[in-house]
Order: sequence, then structure tokens, then C-alpha cells
Amino acid sequence: MNIKTDYVLDAKGLACPMPIVRTKKTINELQNGQVLEVQATDKGSTADIKAWSERTGHQYLGTLEEGKILKHYIRKSDSEERGEKKFPHVIRNEELKVILKERNIVLLDVREEAEYAFHHIEGAISIPLGELDSKMTELNKEAEIFVICRTGNRSDLAAQKLAKNGFLNVKNVIPGMSAWIEKKVN
Repeated sequence: MNIKTDYVLDAKGLACPMPIVRTKKTINELQNGQVLEVQATDKGSTADIKAWSERTGHQYLGTLEEGKILKHYIRKSDSEERGEKKFPHVIRNEELKVILKERNIVLLDVREEAEYAFHHIEGAISIPLGELDSKMTELNKEAEIFVICRTGNRSDLAAQKLAKNGFLNVKNVIPGMSAWIEKKVN
């Protein structure tokens, strides 16, 4: 699996707590939404980085093991992701589950590539929010489009953009992938 990251931190050969210390320093230098790959050899770094990410509000995406190297992926989150949603047409996860079984729709996942790579709903199209303006022409303006992200905030912004650009049938899925308990594709 090839995951697009914005920065790679080399913490190989370092023991606890140094991978976390370096991760904290590095993530503070990243922009919101960017993805950090932490390369470590300390087996305890998996639990440590996951717990640290959850405690600090950053999104732990997952860990891949390549030989003796652990590659941890973290998305820098910001407080705005917990902000108020404004797009008026919303649908809850439970309703989407039913719709996915009943009819053909476009499920647009606007999370970052690394988030999508670790978990996504089967059949979802990945267009990160930052690329939506340039890739909007790939979507049918008359299609039934359901937009999903992790918490419903980026998808809210994406749904607003789509509606402003003439898309006729757009819905924001809330609360999104953070609460999606059905089968996910890895």
C-alpha cells in the first residue's frame, strides 16, 4: 500500500519516549490536515503513538509493518473540524447504510488519501477536499451524491462547494467515518 504523506519522521533506533517527543515536535510544524509518517523500530511505539494521537486530538490513521520498521500515520487535526455544520441537506450514517443497499449513488469520500487508504466504504470515490475544485468535472452534476469524511465537517464544506457549482442532489453524511461501524475496505 502506497500512502501519500506530507512529511516522514525518522525515529528508527529510538526508545520510548523519544519517538513521541519527536512526533510532537514535528506535528507542530505541519499544517492542519497534513499527514505525518513516523518510522520507528520500538515495538511500544504503536500503542504510544496511537494513545498520544487520541489524547491530543490528532487522527491516528494506522500502522504498517515493513520488516522491522513500523510506519505510523497521523493526520494533524484542528479545532475547526469540530465546528458547526452549515449545509442544510444531511443524512445520518444509518440512512446511508440502507440507501447503499437499495440504489446506485455516488459516495464521495473527501478525506485525505492516507485516511482513505486505511479505511473506506466499498465503492466510495476518493477526492480529497483540497483537490475537489480541480476534480469537480469528474462528477455528474445530476447524480445523487453523498459526501462523507471523518466527522462531517470537511464533507459539509465539500457539499457546499458542490451545491454552489450547480450540483443538484447533494447530501452531507454525518457523523461520517468516525462512527461508521459497518464493513470497511482496507
